[in-house]
Amino acid sequence: MESKPCFVYFLCLIIISLSTNFPEVVDGARRHKHAPTKLFVFGDSYVDTGNWPRRDCSSWKDPYGITFPGEPTGRFSDGRVLTDYIASYLGIRSPLPYRWREFGGKIVGDGMNFAYGGTGVFSTLVSKPNMTTQINFFQQMVEENVYTKRDLRSSIALVSVAGNDYATVAKNGNIQDIEAFTEKIIQQLTLDLRRLHGLGVGKVGVTAIEPLGCLPQFTASTSYQNCSEVENSLSRFHNQMLKQSIDKLNNETAAGQPFVVLDLYTAFMSALNIHENHPGISSFENPLTPCCVGKSNQFGCGGVDKNGRKDYVLCDDAKQSFFWDVIHPSQQGWFSVHLALKSSLHKLIV
Repeated sequence: MESKPCFVYFLCLIIISLSTNFPEVVDGARRHKHAPTKLFVFGDSYVDTGNWPRRDCSSWKDPYGITFPGEPTGRFSDGRVLTDYIASYLGIRSPLPYRWREFGGKIVGDGMNFAYGGTGVFSTLVSKPNMTTQINFFQQMVEENVYTKRDLRSSIALVSVAGNDYATVAKNGNIQDIEAFTEKIIQQLTLDLRRLHGLGVGKVGVTAIEPLGCLPQFTASTSYQNCSEVENSLSRFHNQMLKQSIDKLNNETAAGQPFVVLDLYTAFMSALNIHENHPGISSFENPLTPCCVGKSNQFGCGGVDKNGRKDYVLCDDAKQSFFWDVIHPSQQGWFSVHLALKSSLHKLIV
């Protein structure tokens, strides 16, 4: 059981990390006549800003949060993540994690973040709410009139999900028919996206899967020199099916184009300057090398041994690393991705 002073301290960190301005980000929607007023976030660790309990997750351990705000806030990075940059682009504060909703006060008015790291479209290796359950939480708040129909019409939903679904079937050794499994993911995700729009959300942005083969957990076997074409081909196949589904959803929708694909694959490849699975010259010293990595397979970033000693290696400057750990971008990495996504983000506000 967390002590009250400790609980209040970490709640303050959450509030600070959500309300601090982003001077390096140019708000794209603030002066737009269709500027959104709320952001609702669903999915996994790429957009989670603190829903996991502190005692259960590495994102609440040092050195996570070392760049911003200087302490762990539950984000899977050294600082800000995709949610924060998209919220800033939209001209609003990063929405409060669902776990902290009773303490958010006026910040609840900026929307809500329902995302949990490690989760997916279906059940995954972690026992946290999957996409369907996250939307159930959102629907309950709508039914309780926490948000009005007018609020929802001028809101945006951000969805980042599916990578953990593939990781789960790979771990369980059940990835025999990848095409059939991808089709199953896209079918359920399509239902989820339609459901969000049906609940009144004006625009829904869904991320394409990043180039999985460029994640450090796959590039480690080449000393972080080359991406894996096997995993990247899976990402491209998933993204092709996702785009086809989104095009169909938009064609079936009477008013406008409410569904938008945010192309993480191209954004990652652009930020890393990947050519033929090998990084070229970029602003990052070693583009595929993580800043924080465990000393052994037993531990990851933030791990400590039985004597409390750090069992991870930390780079000198996280700003020089695109990847923070073996899966997640650093704050600087997410900033670069956000810049590459701007043309897609603009579609959310027109």
